[in-house]
Amino acid sequence: MAIVTCSSCGHSNRAGRKFCASCGSPLAVACPACGSGNEPDERFCGECGSPLTDGSVAAAAPLPAVERRLVSILFADLVGFTSLAESRDAEDVREQLTRYFEVSRQVVERYGGTIEKFIGDAVMAVWGTPSAREDDAERAVRAALELVDAVAALGAGAGLPGLAARAAVVTGEAAVTVGAEGQGMVAGDLVNTASRIQSLAEPGAVLV
Repeated sequence: MAIVTCSSCGHSNRAGRKFCASCGSPLAVACPACGSGNEPDERFCGECGSPLTDGSVAAAAPLPAVERRLVSILFADLVGFTSLAESRDAEDVREQLTRYFEVSRQVVERYGGTIEKFIGDAVMAVWGTPSAREDDAERAVRAALELVDAVAALGAGAGLPGLAARAAVVTGEAAVTVGAEGQGMVAGDLVNTASRIQSLAEPGAVLV
C-alpha cells in the first residue's frame, strides 16, 4: 500500500486520504517513475501507467492550480496545404511540415511566447503565462506577422509559391493551469474565439 508523504509538513499518511492528517494540506501520490500527481487510491499512474502500490514511499505533489489570467493567444494555420500536399511525395510533405513547426516555435519563442500545441497544420501559442509582461499583446501580434511572412518565404524556398499562413491574436482572460507545460495550459472561450477568428482571416493576413 502506498504511503503518501505530505509535501507541506512531511507527515506520512495512509493511502486513501485526500488531505494530510497532520496539517490538512491536499495530498496527491506522485508517480515514482514520472512524478505526475495521482489520487491516493489509484493503483496505476494515469500519465505513464507505472504501478503506484509497489510498497515504495511516494511523495505527495500538489495538484495543479487553475487561475484566471490575462493572456494573449495566437492561432495560425496553413492555407491550401492539403491540396499542395496531394501533389507532393509524403516524405517531402512531412519535411515541409517539420520545417514549418520549427519556424513557428522559433518565432514564438523569439517574442517570449510559449507553444501550447500543434493541431494538424495549425499552431496555438500563448503569452501571459507562466510569466507576464506589459507588452505581451504586442509581442503576440508581432510574432503573428513574422510567422505569416516566414511561411511565405518557406513556401517560396520549397517551390510552393501558393503556400501561405493566416493568423489571429486575441487578448483576454482565460483559465490557466499554473505549473502546466505545453498542451493544456490554457482553456476557455478565449481559445475558441481565437480559433474562430483565425479561420476568417485571408491568406497572409493577421486578424486582431
